[in-house]
Amino acid sequence: MKRILIIYSSVHGQTQKIATKLAQQLTALDNEVVTADIKAAPALTEFDKIIIGASIRHGKHNPSLYEFIEKHQAVLMDKVSGFFSVSLVARKAEKNTPETNPYMQAFLSKTTWRPQLLRVFGGNLNYQGYNALDRNIIRFIMWLTKGPTDPVTNVEYTDWQKVADFGEQIHRA
Repeated sequence: MKRILIIYSSVHGQTQKIATKLAQQLTALDNEVVTADIKAAPALTEFDKIIIGASIRHGKHNPSLYEFIEKHQAVLMDKVSGFFSVSLVARKAEKNTPETNPYMQAFLSKTTWRPQLLRVFGGNLNYQGYNALDRNIIRFIMWLTKGPTDPVTNVEYTDWQKVADFGEQIHRA
C-alpha cells in the first residue's frame, strides 16, 4: 500500500473534483490517499507519491502554486510526483496534451521541478457560477477562441477516461 497525497489549487471547484475522483480510484486500488487544498497541505515527507493539480484563472496558474513548489522542491524531487493542469483551453484536441498545452509549457518554463507524471484536463465552463467580471472576461476569451458564449452555458470539458488513465498511471508509478 502506497501513501499518496493529491494537492489541488482550485478556483471554481473542477480541479478539486478531479483530485477527488483520482483519490477515489486510487483508494479502490488499495492505496492510502489524502487530498488537500494547497493552502492546507500536510507534511509531504509522510507520503510516497505526491500529485499536484492546478487550475488556470485569467490565463495563469495561481502564484501560490509556484511558491509551494519552490518551498517543497527538495521533497518533490525525492518522491514519485505528478502535476496536472486544468483549463478551458484543454477542451481543444490540439491543446490537451502536456506537449501542446500552452499553460503546461508556461508552467514548465517557470519551475525547475520536473514531475515524472504530467497531464492536462479540460475544465468546466459554467457562466452562471462566475461573478460578473469573470463571466465577461471568460466570455470574451471564449469568443476569441470560438468557444460557447451563451451566458447560460454550463459544459464540463473534463474527459473522465483521461482522468482514470492518469489514476492508473499514478498507481503504477
